[in-house]
Amino acid sequence: MNIFRYGQDTLTASLALGLAKKEIKGILSPETIRKIQNSAAAVEKIALGEAIVYGINTGFGPLCTTKISAADTKTLQENLLKSHAVGVGEPVDLEISKLMMVLKIHALAQGFSGIRLETVVRIIWMLENDIIPVVPIQGSVGASGDLAPLSHLFLPLIGLGKVHFHGKVERTETVLAQFDKNPLHLGPKEGLALINGTQFMAAHGVKVVERMHNLLTHASITGAMMIEGLMGSVKPFSPELHQLRPYAGNKHVAQTILNLLKDSEIVASHLHCARVQDPYSLRCMPQVHGASWNAYHHLKETLEIEINSVTDNPVVFDETHTISGGHFHGQPIALPLDYACLAASEIGNIADRRIYLSIEGDTPGVPKLLLKETGLNSGLMIPQYTTAALASENKGLCFPASADSIPTSLGQEDHVSMGSISARKALRVIENVEKILGIELFYAAQAMDYHAPLKSGKIMTAIYERVRKAIEPVVSDRILYEDMETAIELVKSGELVSLAKQVADQEGLAFETEWSEIFNY
Repeated sequence: MNIFRYGQDTLTASLALGLAKKEIKGILSPETIRKIQNSAAAVEKIALGEAIVYGINTGFGPLCTTKISAADTKTLQENLLKSHAVGVGEPVDLEISKLMMVLKIHALAQGFSGIRLETVVRIIWMLENDIIPVVPIQGSVGASGDLAPLSHLFLPLIGLGKVHFHGKVERTETVLAQFDKNPLHLGPKEGLALINGTQFMAAHGVKVVERMHNLLTHASITGAMMIEGLMGSVKPFSPELHQLRPYAGNKHVAQTILNLLKDSEIVASHLHCARVQDPYSLRCMPQVHGASWNAYHHLKETLEIEINSVTDNPVVFDETHTISGGHFHGQPIALPLDYACLAASEIGNIADRRIYLSIEGDTPGVPKLLLKETGLNSGLMIPQYTTAALASENKGLCFPASADSIPTSLGQEDHVSMGSISARKALRVIENVEKILGIELFYAAQAMDYHAPLKSGKIMTAIYERVRKAIEPVVSDRILYEDMETAIELVKSGELVSLAKQVADQEGLAFETEWSEIFNY
C-alpha cells in the first residue's frame, strides 16, 4: 500500500480520494510529529501568559474582546464545538465526511494550528476504523471556516454527536465504549483549530474534480458517437484549425474526438457529401466542451492549492508570533466552484441539443424519433423531455452562490463566500449532466444502428458493442426508464472510459490527447 505523509507530502484530489477509500495509508512522520508538538507547546505558553490572542484566551466572533481566564481556556474550546454544531438537513455522503477528515488532518499536521498530537492521532484512528461522523449538509456560509459542518465532524472527539459505524448511525459514546476509548478533553485553541477551515467545501470540491473529469471525458465519447449516428463532419476537429485558436481545452476535445473516430467506415461513407456545415451542437464541440475543460482545469489547480493550505485562524508561528488573518474565507474556491457548476451545466445543455437533433429525422437513413414505425409507436420522443427538464433545472442552479453575502456574527463576519453552497450545487448539476449524457449514449447507439453494416473504428465499435450488450435496440414502444438508468450507470461508473483506454492500448491507438498532460490527470 502506498504511503502518504500528512502535513509533509503534496496532496492532490486523487490522493485525497485514495486516503478516504483506504487505498493509501496516511501517516505522521517524525518531522511532522515534531512540528505538531512544537505548535501545541507554543499555544500552551500563550494560554498561560498575559498576551491576548484571539481564540486562545478570548471569546469568538463578536466576543473577541472578552478575555478568558487560563483556567477556562479548555472549557472554552469544548463549548465552541457544542454551540457551533448547528447544521441541518440530511447528512452528507459518507465519502464527503471521510474527505473532510483527510483534508483537516493534512492541514493540522502542518504545525501552525496549535493542535495536540493526541487529537490528530484520534482523528486518524477514527478514519482508519471507519468511525465516521454524521455531518448535516446545510449550515455553512463558507467564511470564518465551515463552522457548523466541522463542528459536527469533531463532536465525536469529545464523545458527543453521532457517527456512521458498521452501516448504522450510532451515538458516539456507544461506539467509543466498544473500543474502550474515552472522549478527549481539548486543550487551548483546539476547538477553534478543528472548526476553522474550508474542509467542507473543499471536500465537495474534490468530488467535483473527480466526477467532472469523468463527465467531460464521457461527453467526448457520447459526442463522437452522435457525430457518427447523425453522419456529422470531422473537419471541424482538424488540428490545423485549432492551432489558430489554441485553447488547451479546445485542442484536447478536437483531437480526442478525431482519435475516437479514427478509421470509421461511417465517417468515410459521407466524406464528399453536399452538406457544408453541421449544426453547432455537433460542429462546436471543441469550443463548448473545451471551454468546460478549461474551467475544470482552473478548479483543479485552485483546489489543490487549497487542500495543501493552512486555513485556520489565528495562525501560530511560535509563542511570540501569531497572526489573525482570513485564510478561512472560502472565496478563492467559491468562485471556481461556481465556474465549474456553469461549465458542467453547459455540457448538459449542448448534449440535450444533440439529442433533440437526433430525433428530427434529417439524417439520411436515420428515421424521425429514431424508430422506423411511428404513429402507433412514439419511439424516442419522450426521453428528450427528461433531458430538457434536467438542462432547465441546471440553469436555475447556475446562479453563482458566491455572488451573495449575508453578514453574520453581529457584523464581525460581514462578508462571507457561500462557497459551501457553490460546492453542493456543482455536485447536483454534475449528477444531472451524468443523466443527460447517459440518455445521449442511449440515443446515439440507436442512431448508429441504422448505419449497419458500416462500422466505426475499433475504439468506438467496442463502446457501441458494450452499450448494445446492456441495452437492446428499440424496435417498438417499451418501458424506457430502465434502459435510461442502465445507460446513466455506464456513464457514472467510468466503465466506457476504461474500455476506450484498454482498446487504445491493445491496438496501439491514441484516446486522450497529448494536451491531457496540461491537466495533470
